[in-house]
Amino acid sequence: MSARRLLVVGAHSADFVWRAAGAIAKHTMAGGEAVVLALSYGERGESGELWKDPNQTVENVKRLRHAEAERAAAMVGARLETFDLGDYPLRIRDEDIDRLAALMREYAPHVVVTHPDRDPFNPDHPVAHTAVATARQLTAGAGVSSGFRTAPPSEFLVFEPHQPELCGFVPTVFVDITDVMAAKQEAMASMGAQGYLRDYYTQRADQRGNHARRVTGDPGIRQAEAFQRLIPNVVGAL
Repeated sequence: MSARRLLVVGAHSADFVWRAAGAIAKHTMAGGEAVVLALSYGERGESGELWKDPNQTVENVKRLRHAEAERAAAMVGARLETFDLGDYPLRIRDEDIDRLAALMREYAPHVVVTHPDRDPFNPDHPVAHTAVATARQLTAGAGVSSGFRTAPPSEFLVFEPHQPELCGFVPTVFVDITDVMAAKQEAMASMGAQGYLRDYYTQRADQRGNHARRVTGDPGIRQAEAFQRLIPNVVGAL
């Protein structure tokens, strides 16, 4: 049996770290494969610490952000891919959709994770969602014979946004990340351009761990990540 493949797509190079690094680590620790795709580096709107250097340049910020994300991805066992489409605003062209669909056809992920379709504070996140949803639809023939190459339909989930209540996010899946929280902490520590988010997402993991304990009654769960499933899963029995 081939390894389960996970694809996590972020609008910016650090998005996967804050929201899904634990789930990625759990996936790869269990023998799965993971690819992290950053549609942009977040060089303009999400690299404030780097721009404190008065001699900073866009290309150098991109280089630094790529190195940060590559280190973080390696810490959770994933491979980093980047499209470098620019940020604030992130603009997706037809050829970018084609490129993303081609990646999905080639990699044939079992699970795809990206942003929710709403975010009143970040214009790039909904754009990323639409691109991923469209590419996924073009990739999966949904069991219908097609005149182009397809891949089997993947599971489709969104990770938790920074302010879930304002983004219509309702968690339907908690991933217990207790045993990989150290790896997530290391991955977050790699993201020097946004160090201010480390405490926030450490606290969020603790909070979601509390919620997961209440759901399961398992006192051993200390940290968790939350996801919302967009496509029903199919099982043989309840």
